Amino acid sequence: MTSKKQNYLQQFELKYGCNPHQKPAAIHSLEGRKLPFSVLNGQPGYINLLDALNAWQLVQELDEVLGLPAAASFKHVSPAGAAVSVPLNDILKEVYDCKDLELSQLATAYIRARGADPLSSFGDFISLSRKVDVNTAELIRKMVSDGIIAPGFDDDALKLLKEKKGGKYLILLADTEFRAPETEFREVYGVGFSQLRNTFKIN
Repeated sequence: MTSKKQNYLQQFELKYGCNPHQKPAAIHSLEGRKLPFSVLNGQPGYINLLDALNAWQLVQELDEVLGLPAAASFKHVSPAGAAVSVPLNDILKEVYDCKDLELSQLATAYIRARGADPLSSFGDFISLSRKVDVNTAELIRKMVSDGIIAPGFDDDALKLLKEKKGGKYLILLADTEFRAPETEFREVYGVGFSQLRNTFKIN
């Protein structure tokens, strides 16, 4: 019988867990490692961080494989939309209500991801694979969203986003140097699960 032990170090407390009655709740780092993100604005929630970490992995992979800026819209740990920056034709510009806008590559990826299922994306968590520019931030500012994770932000873009939700918009800076352990662990109802992390690359 093989025994596995994981050591977690609490980094900060959360307001509550998946539901308001699930208290206390906290974020821990594994084996004392640093977290794969830092908080630039707002107060993270349990679901926010699950969305952020899953969405960040997705856009990283899309960008790495396709070499294009990528965006994802997550809601309750499920992707409502994901896309890379492929130019919009006139029909899609009409559908996405952006026919008169000049769009950066990253903004185009965001419009595609958010437009995949706008209803499901309402109040989403956004992940972007490249540094956020003002063009993209302007689009995000108009949408109902809980937060964003990205590898960087232009100064003016960060200023715009910090104004969302009365200054409470959650902004996470992803650590592009972070490498997750090969083995993942999870506990459900007193049962521990372990598996090799999914490192399969689409091609």
